[in-house]
Amino acid sequence: MSFLWMCVITAVIIQVSVFCTTIYLHRTLTHRGMEVHPGMAFFMHLWLIVFTGISPREWVAVHRKHHQFSDKEGDPHSPYLLGLWQVFFGNAFYYRRVAKDPAAVRKYTKDYKGTFIDRFSWQGYGISIGWLIFCLMFGWAWGTGVFLFQAVAYVLLNSSINSICHMIGYRNFDNLATNVRWLAFLTGGEALHNNHHEAPTAAHFAMGKREIDPAWPIIRLMESFGLARVKRLPVAKAA
Repeated sequence: MSFLWMCVITAVIIQVSVFCTTIYLHRTLTHRGMEVHPGMAFFMHLWLIVFTGISPREWVAVHRKHHQFSDKEGDPHSPYLLGLWQVFFGNAFYYRRVAKDPAAVRKYTKDYKGTFIDRFSWQGYGISIGWLIFCLMFGWAWGTGVFLFQAVAYVLLNSSINSICHMIGYRNFDNLATNVRWLAFLTGGEALHNNHHEAPTAAHFAMGKREIDPAWPIIRLMESFGLARVKRLPVAKAA
C-alpha cells in the first residue's frame, strides 16, 4: 500500500472516531440532545472501543462533571485551574482520575443504558483489536507506528477542546469557553465550545455567522435514514 493511501485511511479513521465522539458520546449520551438508532449506537460504541479504548460510560461521567464545575474547583480539566499546556498535553491523565473513580462514574451516569457491548468484560482490551487491524493493513512496523499516531492525534484533538477552547478564541455568549472556527473542522464541531456551553443540550453547535458544525450534515443524513432523531436545537442565536 502506498504512503499516500496509508495517510488517507488513517485520517479517515481519526475523523470517524471524532464524529463518533461528538455525535454518540457527547450529543446523544451525555446531553441527550438527540437519539441514535440502537444499531448505530452499537457501531459507534464498538468503533470507539477498538480505535480509542474509550468507555462511553466513563466519558459521559467526566464530561458531566466538567459541566457541573466548569472552570471552577472540581472541574476535571480546567486550564484556568491547571494551566493551558498542562491540560493540552496532560488531559488524558486528568480524564483518567475521574473515569477510574467508580463513585464518580455512578454519580454522573445514573441514567446510562449503554449498548449490548457493555455486557462484555473484554472492552478494556478492545484497543488491541484496533492495533491488530492497523498491522493487518500496513504491516506490523508501519501499523504499530500509524496506530500510535492516530491514538495521539485523537487524544490531542480532544484535549484541544478542554484547553484551547476555554482560553483562546472568541465568545458569542457569557461563559468562559471559546469558539475556534478552524479547529471546529477538525473536531466535528466541538470547537464551537462557547456555543455549546451556552446550550449544552442542543444537538447543533453552530449559532453565529460563518460558523459551521461539520457533524450537523451527518446528523441530518442519519435522520433521513431513520438512524437518528434530533430532540433539541439551540434557542439562543449569536449576534
